[in-house]
Amino acid sequence: MDVFSHGLWAGAGAKAVNLKKKKPLRLWLAMAWGFFPDVFAFALSFIYLNYFRITSGGTPFAIRPGEIEPPIGQQPFILRLTHYLYDASHSSLVFLVIFGLVAWYFRKPVWELGGWFLHILMDIPTHSFAFFPTPFLWPPSDFMVNGTRWGTRAFMLTNYSLLAFAYGLIWLIGRAKKRKEKKVWTKK
Repeated sequence: MDVFSHGLWAGAGAKAVNLKKKKPLRLWLAMAWGFFPDVFAFALSFIYLNYFRITSGGTPFAIRPGEIEPPIGQQPFILRLTHYLYDASHSSLVFLVIFGLVAWYFRKPVWELGGWFLHILMDIPTHSFAFFPTPFLWPPSDFMVNGTRWGTRAFMLTNYSLLAFAYGLIWLIGRAKKRKEKKVWTKK
């Protein structure tokens, strides 16, 4: 799934939780953690490739997905690094360790990190073997699911339609909740 959708879904999740929770989640932080796995994995590669595009008018190697998926023996270092960072940032086991360490450090769970976990869960069925399948059990297992391709027009249209529906529903529920609270307060 595209990085923007991940942030928007994490935001929708945080907004939905905030409808029920007395101490609300920080929306911006949940969205940032929704973006995190892809930004962590691809930022260095993006900077590296764009540096070459700007300074020399091209890239130092072919970057078409068919040539880099699955990893091939003698890839340039930056592509190998991207795969390692992707494996780490898209592993539910790595997430659980980090979540546990952060909870231990702050002496309470930081639920906004759930945006990261939601990112992993959404990537499992939305990445095919053709382009960065999700290694959600890494490092002990390389098991991955051959999901659907998220880059198709039909998928993107469905995804963004569902996002619009989710945000609309959250807005309607929030509005109804405020009306109900206002009526209760004015009756006192």
